[in-house]
Amino acid sequence: MKPIRVLAILEANTVTGPAKNLLEFARLAREQRFDPRVEVSIATFRREGDSRGFLDAAAAVGVDVHSIPEQGRFDRSVIPRLHALAAKLNPDVVQTHAVKSHLLLRWSGLHRSLPWIAFHHGYTWPDLRARIYNQADRWSLRAAKRVVTVSIPFREELVAKGVGAERIAVVHNAIDADWAEPARASAGALRAELEIPPDRKVVLIVGRLSREKDHLTLLNAVASLRDIPHLLIVGEGPERVRIEERIRALKLEGKVTMTGQVTSAQPHYAIADVAVLSSLSEGSPNALLEAMAAGVPVVATAVGGIPEIVTDRESALLVKPSDREGMAGALASALTDRELAELLRTRAHALVEDRYSPDRRVRTLCEIYRGLMAG
Repeated sequence: MKPIRVLAILEANTVTGPAKNLLEFARLAREQRFDPRVEVSIATFRREGDSRGFLDAAAAVGVDVHSIPEQGRFDRSVIPRLHALAAKLNPDVVQTHAVKSHLLLRWSGLHRSLPWIAFHHGYTWPDLRARIYNQADRWSLRAAKRVVTVSIPFREELVAKGVGAERIAVVHNAIDADWAEPARASAGALRAELEIPPDRKVVLIVGRLSREKDHLTLLNAVASLRDIPHLLIVGEGPERVRIEERIRALKLEGKVTMTGQVTSAQPHYAIADVAVLSSLSEGSPNALLEAMAAGVPVVATAVGGIPEIVTDRESALLVKPSDREGMAGALASALTDRELAELLRTRAHALVEDRYSPDRRVRTLCEIYRGLMAG
């Protein structure tokens, strides 16, 4: 049977969560034997001087990426370039990831001639411009044939924006259950490199340094603990200055390490005693699945799709967002109660194997493509 050709439009210079998921899907969809097979090509927007992180990652797994030059965030000249690329590749389905790609696809009018699937990963609010773009999604997503989002709260949010509930599918992210194994051998070297004493407990948070991740509440919680662990913050973003200011105000210098952007957080999970998500808003967070696959007990806020993935005191410890005392209590329990930590670790890893494998996600998405083509 003729394969389904998919053109995925993505805004990514580095390997973000959505970018990682797309590359993994493209690789597995090519390798697995589905009928019909799904073949993915990717288009991304690039400006002079942009990082090659995403392009290099795509090349490593053999996925074709077509770069669309642009001068600014919403450069109108990319629209005829999108039309030219679609004419060249002749896809059966076009899919977009995130606000910018949704808006440009709707603006281009390509959805009138090609079935369009929009992948909704949630919203961030770093500045006023981003909030305006987020509001534009109300207009963009109403034209998509299908919308794939990552949690039930996100689906409800989209319905409130006027997207028909019957067009929305909830598909959680996925991860290989053995994802972290290759990095375990280098754990000791990383701890020495970061100058973390071998007897110090490590609390890890992985993710963009942005307001919705609420690093400040986590810092306040860590500072209130009787035995302060070493806090390892992996990621980069606009909140760095405020985080650094809070570290100084709480006198946590020497007890917090900020790594900046890293190629992979695998080795950092290998030295973590607890992984934390202190977010105010989440969808289906890759950081949560990474910790579960790595066998690291999780403390997380009960927001977005997190309670759909883990259960309090069974596979994670869940607390209210912005709750310093609740966060501190959960951290203390996970760090000191070995029996509880082992229970959380083993049950969470079993969940990844049973429900959140990449193969299962690929099969779900392929069913959506087949349904769209049949329709």
